[in-house]
Parts: sequence; C-alpha cells; structure tokens
Amino acid sequence: MKALILVGGFGTRLRPLTLSIPKPLVEFANKPMILHQIEALKAVGVTEVVLAINYQPEYPFKEMIEFHKAHGGEASIVVTKPSKCGVVVMEETTGKVDKFVEKPKLFVGNKINAGIYLLNPSVLDRIELRPTSIEKAIFPKIAAEKKLYAIVLPGFWMDIATGHHIVGNVLVHESAKIGEGCLIGPDVVVGPGCVVEAGIRLSRCTVIRGVRIKKHACISSSIIGWHSTVSQWARVENMTILGEDVHVWDEIYSSGGVILPHKEIKSSILKPEIVM
Repeated sequence: MKALILVGGFGTRLRPLTLSIPKPLVEFANKPMILHQIEALKAVGVTEVVLAINYQPEYPFKEMIEFHKAHGGEASIVVTKPSKCGVVVMEETTGKVDKFVEKPKLFVGNKINAGIYLLNPSVLDRIELRPTSIEKAIFPKIAAEKKLYAIVLPGFWMDIATGHHIVGNVLVHESAKIGEGCLIGPDVVVGPGCVVEAGIRLSRCTVIRGVRIKKHACISSSIIGWHSTVSQWARVENMTILGEDVHVWDEIYSSGGVILPHKEIKSSILKPEIVM
C-alpha cells in the first residue's frame, strides 16, 4: 500500500519558523510533524510514502481502510467537528456523503474535512493535468454521484497553520537541562538540548531545540525558535515568535513580536510587530 503526503506549501502562516526549516520538519512535541504521520502510516501496513514537495499520530487509518473496502465507493474522507474548513453533509448511518462544500460562507452541516483521504485509483483519472483543487473540483462531483463516503474522526483534531496552534501540552525532552527554582507549566514543550537556567518561568510556550534561557527570564504564550537565546530578566509573551538563532538581550520585554532569524533584540517590543 502506498500513501501520498502533500508537503509542497511554503508554510507562510507559520513564519518566521518556516524561514529556517520546512513546515513538515518543524517539531511538534519534540518530533517533526511529518514523522508523526509516517509512523502512523507504517503502523497500518503502508510500505511506501510519497512526499509531494497532522501532527496527530493516532489517525484511524486501520478503521478507515476497513470502512473504505466495505462501502464500495470511490473515495473516503475523514471528518470532524466544524471549523474554517470544507464542510461535509453526510448520512450518519452509512457515511455516504450527500454534499461537499469547501470552506462555505453559510452553514450547511456539522462535519468538516479533516484532510485525510483514501482514494481508489479511478479518482486520479478525474484530475486534469493542470493546477486542481481536489476538494473544490473533484469531491463535489464524486459526492453528487453518491460515491464519496466519510468516517468520523474520534478524539481531538486541529489545523496547524499559525504559531498560535503550536503551543500544546507539557513535554520536556530528557536531554534538556532545567535549573533550580524554575516554574514550568501549564502547556509547555521544551526541546532537545535546551538549557533553562535557574528561576525561569515558562507557561503556555514552546521552546524548540537548542534554546538557552538565562536566569529569571519569563516566557508565556510564545514560541522560541531553534538555538535562540533569551537573556536574564527578559520577559517574552503575547504570542511572540522568535525565528532561528535570535538573541534577546537582558531585561528586554517583547509583547507579540515576530522576530526573523539571526536577529538581536536590544530594545523592547511593546506591541505586536515584525522585526526583519
């Protein structure tokens, strides 16, 4: 069995992190996002993965394959609760899709496209040799022919698109060094090789690999990119995002700053702005 993962986007909404590394390789819970997907596919018997240049590792691939084989249609999609995504109107008992509307402006149903598809080879024959949105051009036609089915995704799902979505549950890598008197949590990820010195306060933040946070700094609701340094008594909050190799000087305050890679922050950022 083969799988196709679409990884060709620029990840612009996740900048400045994606200025240094492609979005699929950005760590989520200390592991590249795409590795979560590949491991899950391997677990259900996929032998070849094609990357066309979710973090969630428990997609119901086995159940989806069984569901797809049983219904006899052309395509199956995973659906979940509504958000700003394509909406699916389906029969609850059979999973047969009556209507597929990509990002509708009006309410049409209470299930949305979770971005996981299982397709018969015949679906590929429907795609023209030009830039095509399978969600907008293909799925509505298959649904109209009553050959599109949906399986409901249990548990939690979210779209990882902007920095606001990276902040997750508590996880500290075993190689990270944590100093005395630190208060960490809730909702904190500390990556491999990080050094968190004494008296640090971390809450609702992601600290990616190789970061150094010096004494008595405070980081809240922010993302600290690879190999960056937050110096002593600095305060970083309000969805500040540091790109790779950013140096924040002593006693600096940043509220909502978006800092591009390899920058030094020598003066405070009092309101959301981009530092280039």
